[in-house]
Amino acid sequence: MFVSARDGTRLFVRYRPHPLEADRPTAILCDGIACDGFIWKYLWDDLARFMNVVHWHYRGHGRSARPSDPEMIELEDHARDLDTVRRMIGAGEVVLFGHSMGCQVALEAYRIHPADVRAMVLICGSHGRITHTFKGTDVMAQLLPRVIETVDKHTRLARGLWGHLPPEVALRIALVTGEVDKASIVPEDLLPYMKHMVDIDLPMFLRMLRSAGEHSARDLLPKIDVPVLVLAGDRDSFTPTRYAEEMAALIPRSELKILSGTHVIPIERKDQVVELIEQFVRRLSPGESALTTSSEG
Repeated sequence: MFVSARDGTRLFVRYRPHPLEADRPTAILCDGIACDGFIWKYLWDDLARFMNVVHWHYRGHGRSARPSDPEMIELEDHARDLDTVRRMIGAGEVVLFGHSMGCQVALEAYRIHPADVRAMVLICGSHGRITHTFKGTDVMAQLLPRVIETVDKHTRLARGLWGHLPPEVALRIALVTGEVDKASIVPEDLLPYMKHMVDIDLPMFLRMLRSAGEHSARDLLPKIDVPVLVLAGDRDSFTPTRYAEEMAALIPRSELKILSGTHVIPIERKDQVVELIEQFVRRLSPGESALTTSSEG
């Protein structure tokens, strides 16, 4: 289905209710930038055993429309879109899930409207400033303004070059360089991400990345008053583990789990990830025996 954002942008939303919908919290899944759901391939089914599940596409991503207002591509705009999605599906208590930049979106959405947020699960992300921490340096933050300036001057050429990078080549590069754990991943699981990366509008993507790079929710972390599960990969080069450790240390009711893996642990360590999440969700309502994995209980 589709919902309309504040500026009229059509946002794609898919919703999977649990048979005992009324007794369940609702997981809302927030992607990383330039992603449209590949990371939730297994969790979409696994979470549905014990929760209602919602996944949505950011403006300009996947099946959502390009922004009606081209200027509304800031991190805060995604957070307001998430709040719109939450209100439109009529969910009661929600658990906000974020992967990579989706952690920032979930955090900012909590800042905007904390009511009914029962908990958060933050995976392979940080509280913000991602271009300053990418691979543990601020090189991306330094280069990004020049890249944007160059793309603006040569937009057609840049779009053409970007769009002609074969996804299969990008996948091989990721496997060879160790950006993902080739021993524990099904390569085909990454192809949707590679294909979407080359299809996304390059100037819009770069501006969204710049916004995410300057945004920070660090001031919010000590004020968060719900349980938060922070999951990280010990070989995550995109968001090094120390940023997850910092985030967890600042959130009063957080627990940190560091798994063997890279930036895509939900598909590298799918069984371990869903087990940790299920344990976490069950602890949200002590003694709630109705939280079973099937409608029969």
